[in-house]
Amino acid sequence: MIIAIIPARGGSKRIPGKNIRPFCGQPIIKYSINAAIESGVFDHVIVSTDCDKISDVALHCGAEVPFQRPAELSGDTVGSNRVMKHAIDFCNERFGEISRVCMVTATAPFLTAQQLRDGITMLDKHGAEMTFSVATFPSPIQRAFEIRDDGWGQFVWPENETKRSQELPERYFDAGMFYWGLPSTFQHPTRLFPEKLVPISIPAHLVHDIDTEEDWVRAELVYNALSPR
Repeated sequence: MIIAIIPARGGSKRIPGKNIRPFCGQPIIKYSINAAIESGVFDHVIVSTDCDKISDVALHCGAEVPFQRPAELSGDTVGSNRVMKHAIDFCNERFGEISRVCMVTATAPFLTAQQLRDGITMLDKHGAEMTFSVATFPSPIQRAFEIRDDGWGQFVWPENETKRSQELPERYFDAGMFYWGLPSTFQHPTRLFPEKLVPISIPAHLVHDIDTEEDWVRAELVYNALSPR
């Protein structure tokens, strides 16, 4: 059994109603649900939510909502693995033994079905504990500055001050779009990432961490620019 779990709680603070807010004309969660369904790799696409409105939208978009997430797993500080463990345990009991599971972000409008297929392919090929989306930093992180409490700026790594960008190796950040793994991958109480990781590189212009109104506007502009006319 292979399942997708899309965590989508109702208590978003910075962007109220974020998980079902219209993004380029559709509830943003619909893009994640569509990508999961279109990938053709999942037996069940599950939304884990504590919110009736999100549940209704998810069902309308074709996902399953076989349970309501408990309030104690819906707070600001609850880790992803606790949410995933609850959903996996429920699905194991309801649907049968799960072999692989993918946590899909609810606010990932640039996610594609092919990226999800690539994720499970690489998981199986390498015998990994997790495959997940990454992207390159827009500029070399090794030449980062910090602003001190007194207002002065300084290099975080002064030894890289005179190095050219092409001399520095590329570094990647977690793109936050999907996380493929085994059920056991999501059992750790505090750690999300296991040791045996395979990153899946996503083009940087398709990676948008949508946490503020500015992030939302920027992502919609890019999405509209890339959409066929």
